[in-house]
Amino acid sequence: MKRREFLKVAGGVAGGCVVGVRSVVTAAEPKEKVQKAVEMPRRLLGRTGQKVSIVGFSGLSLTHGDQQQGTAAIHSAFDKGVNYFDVAPAYGNGDAEIKMGIGLQGIDRSKIFLACKTKMRDKDGARKELERSLERLKTDHFDLYQMHHIRTPDEVKRAIGPGGAMETFLKAKEEGKVRYFGFSAHTTRGALEAMNGFKFDTVMFPINFIEYFVMGFGKAVLELAKKQGAAVVAIKPMAGGAWAQGAEQTRKYWYRPLEDSAEIDMAMRFTLSQEGVVVGMPPGWLDLVEKGVEVGLKYKPITEAEVQKLQELAKKCLSIFQREEQQVAKGSGVEEPIWPDSPHECGAWHVYT
Repeated sequence: MKRREFLKVAGGVAGGCVVGVRSVVTAAEPKEKVQKAVEMPRRLLGRTGQKVSIVGFSGLSLTHGDQQQGTAAIHSAFDKGVNYFDVAPAYGNGDAEIKMGIGLQGIDRSKIFLACKTKMRDKDGARKELERSLERLKTDHFDLYQMHHIRTPDEVKRAIGPGGAMETFLKAKEEGKVRYFGFSAHTTRGALEAMNGFKFDTVMFPINFIEYFVMGFGKAVLELAKKQGAAVVAIKPMAGGAWAQGAEQTRKYWYRPLEDSAEIDMAMRFTLSQEGVVVGMPPGWLDLVEKGVEVGLKYKPITEAEVQKLQELAKKCLSIFQREEQQVAKGSGVEEPIWPDSPHECGAWHVYT
């Protein structure tokens, strides 16, 4: 098997699950990207030397659709120039990984930058998740492998070791199963502890106009990432804050995603205009991923007038990170799920906090 190719899928699995979506695409016939007048801009992913699309494909979105819809969304995003694809075993208890593994069939592996994660902080647990994820994604390697959902400094210490997940990360790189290392974090202390404990290639962190204006959330992480030459992959750029009490929840989700096209455009461009941000990740819904991709295709830096509009909008919104940020900042840890409906909490909060 050649390096950087998706593993071939036996007969019925690859063919049967995607029938009626893109019948011209098969595992044996790599599909080349259609040349279009408008291409997704790409940026250098820190010191890795890799160029990736400024908007990524959120694997979490695959949990909100069937295989046919997911496969169609993956190929549509790829056709528009998206090459950064992100997923994790925590998304739908493996559902997203399975769907993405099937959906990516027919796309030349060398044209995809594939990122995955693990919530395991120990060496053996991380190895088990890594191997399972590789199998589900039908690939022999991940371009980026990350520690997922860091909140407390203690988690980082356990992961770095001895006997921590980083031992698996380093061994996997020797084996050719992982190319670069990163992490995602939901608190400033957790992120800074990780960055000071190991020289990661990427930092996945919430860079959102509400959190930024309400409490300066993200500023310290952006600053240290710049000093270290680490690339920032921004999560929650299209979040509209917590649901206000009594407000109608248009989606069953732990935070309120922006729905208005003008607000989505400004919010995404605000995030992508922050120095050091390389990729912006839309929320975990197929239609919102599509809207995020459209913003990326016509991207232009945010203007001062638009920033002022976002500042006014932020005053009307509620933070989704302030509570856990304050708890961890005080050194009290996170003693219970803050957002029970979040895919990040999924039965694992008591293990990792």
